[in-house]
Amino acid sequence: MSQISVTSPGAVRELWQYRELFYFMVWRDIKVRYKQSLLGGLWAIIQPFATMVVFTLFFNKLAGIGSGDVPYPIFSYSALLPWTYFSTTITQMGNSLVNNQNLITKVYFPRITIPAAGAIRGLVDFAIASTLLIGMMVYYRYTPDWTFVLWLVLLVPLMALAMGVGMIFAAVNVKYRDVQHILPFMVQLWLFVTPVIWPVSMLPERWRLVLGLNPLAGLIEAFRACVVPTHELNLALFGISMAVTLIIFAIGALYFRRTARTFADII
Repeated sequence: MSQISVTSPGAVRELWQYRELFYFMVWRDIKVRYKQSLLGGLWAIIQPFATMVVFTLFFNKLAGIGSGDVPYPIFSYSALLPWTYFSTTITQMGNSLVNNQNLITKVYFPRITIPAAGAIRGLVDFAIASTLLIGMMVYYRYTPDWTFVLWLVLLVPLMALAMGVGMIFAAVNVKYRDVQHILPFMVQLWLFVTPVIWPVSMLPERWRLVLGLNPLAGLIEAFRACVVPTHELNLALFGISMAVTLIIFAIGALYFRRTARTFADII
């Protein structure tokens, strides 16, 4: 069985050979997401919007957590979009191999296509939910400048981070099914240590660079800066988060490659 690294040129060629299967998996995930759904694509907006409303009422209005000169709904929603993509993607990727065990044990194909399909599918929800953000910017009279273009560019490191974490959990879940219980709990904890609800300015200066070890921290701050140009981006924090993202992606790809050849035997 092939042991090509998922990041090598050989892996790219192999994925290209199986591109039709990959397209099918992506389309299947999209159809399953909205199959027999009354509201269809609106669910992509409802989840982050409802969460934003709850955060605004409880954390902003009652707990008094501020957002500087940025309206708290925009402050939280611009962070909830990348957070929702990340959390949904790693959860789906973590369970993807187990959910497709019948396919894995019957035929050979690049195993990475299964979790990667979930990462691509999540972009559809992200795009739909982003339309509401544009509406909120119009409502609060925020005129985007050229930095708003970077909103799309930042999807690349966000996807890399989700893929890195997702590949690790997907591979581990094949052998240890505890992952399906650990992953939701970990996602909940990760939310509260990420500046989604609260601003980075709440932390003392000396702790802000440490926060960069959480790769989502710098990424979410960058997403906010794309929406609100007056929101100052800590470049050091962003740089550390980017470096950690690359490390996690490399570790995830390497671990997935080393374990992929045994999936059919132990799943």
